[in-house]
Amino acid sequence: MSASNRLSDITLDDRGLPAPTPEIEQERRVAIFDLLEDNSFSVPAREGQAAPVGPYGLDLSIEEGRLVFAVRTEAGEPVRAFHLSLGPFRQVVRDYFQICEAYFDAVKKLPASQIEAIDMGRRGIHNEGARILTERLEGKVETDHDTARRLFTLICVLQAKG
Repeated sequence: MSASNRLSDITLDDRGLPAPTPEIEQERRVAIFDLLEDNSFSVPAREGQAAPVGPYGLDLSIEEGRLVFAVRTEAGEPVRAFHLSLGPFRQVVRDYFQICEAYFDAVKKLPASQIEAIDMGRRGIHNEGARILTERLEGKVETDHDTARRLFTLICVLQAKG
């Protein structure tokens, strides 16, 4: 990974959203920490313009029912912003929250073998969310699978009902 093809800062605009549960807040902290530790993120050239040079900052928000990616330089200068429909994510986000709830409940009372089975399902749903995100970002941002997975977690956090 090039030192410039990465995210160096991430902010979530969660104004107006319900306060997250402790579990959702933990997911958020872990996803941001993991993203900042190791990610691959670049903005490709387009319309005859050179590719903007990173590292980048990313502001994620939901505005008028659309997911907003606002990419900026480390100095805060806007690089590119784009809006994605939340429609393609709805089912996988719903499935992700259901399996996360089952996982959090299982951790409290089930044996390790059952927790592992639920966690495998959770990873599968997470992978599906990352796949959808990668498709939706095509031509806008280039990421690797792990970065897309962590970004999907943050998209879920922004849609959490508290």
